[in-house]
Amino acid sequence: MRVLVVKTSSLGDIIHTLPALTDAARVFPGIVFDWVAEENFAEIPAWHPAVERVVPIAIRRWRKNIFSTLRSGEYRERRRELNLRRYDCVIDAQGLFKSAWIARWASAPIIGLDKNSAREPLASLFYQRRIAVPWQMHAVERVRLLFAQTLGYELPASTGDYGLDKSRFASTPADERYIVFLHGTTRADKHWPEPYWRQLCAQVTSAGYDVVLPWGNDTEHERARRIAAVSPRARVLPRMNLRELAGVLVNGCAVVAVDTGLGHLTAALDVPALSLYGPTSPTLIGAYGRNQIHLSAKALPTPAGAMVEPRVMAPLTPQIVWQALSPLLTAET
Repeated sequence: MRVLVVKTSSLGDIIHTLPALTDAARVFPGIVFDWVAEENFAEIPAWHPAVERVVPIAIRRWRKNIFSTLRSGEYRERRRELNLRRYDCVIDAQGLFKSAWIARWASAPIIGLDKNSAREPLASLFYQRRIAVPWQMHAVERVRLLFAQTLGYELPASTGDYGLDKSRFASTPADERYIVFLHGTTRADKHWPEPYWRQLCAQVTSAGYDVVLPWGNDTEHERARRIAAVSPRARVLPRMNLRELAGVLVNGCAVVAVDTGLGHLTAALDVPALSLYGPTSPTLIGAYGRNQIHLSAKALPTPAGAMVEPRVMAPLTPQIVWQALSPLLTAET
């Protein structure tokens, strides 16, 4: 059986889909998946053993200049590539108009979420089969249920397995024991206040751990440098691709993360992590897996005199975060 999966972005959404492939591969050992993903995230699906081929697309880049996109051979080649390969079915795991449109490039029945379950209800008009999936489930479980209903097996009761082989990322472990700070995210109100990061860095390094700080743009690089200035045991990493960063995460003792796609990558690699949430809720989209602790600012009172930004994160003080992080480090040792 060969199935095409359409899940183009984002990093977290793609990672949330991996356990569904593991479920299907356990029921149908010979099943093979191809996957359509945005070019920036195309390496992630290829890490799963049931994925044979990833078809990279560039919707975000293509739509910036429609006319040059239509003139280029890249767009036509992607459509031709999907149309020539024969699939038993296509699963649109994204539920958006653009993903449903891409799913139509393949010559196979399309299955997706029904109008009450999809993020964009109009997408369901493209499907030959429509699956009802409750919104009250975690995002990982929603995709697992979609695959189970599509391919005809019962949703496993066990926790989803991302199916990643950690050994493919792990280099020879260094003698150092370090904690990774994932401090970058897309929305300003999802950031943890920088003074809090600096205080936590001082606490972590005084406890005998190093701190490493990845970054993805100039703003994050400058923030990482300011945090690392707190201690000689903290350092800013060079700019890394996803595979290189996965290697850093796998060898870490623990991770502290804001609500970011890299936090989901941490969970997929089965690395103990503490994730910090302010305006968003971890109930339906939080880091999913073992040893994943969620702290929500909404559940805590704002401390008197706290003058930090964003204000929504003020209740998650460094003391509270350290108290939650310490048990993960005890379990690691």
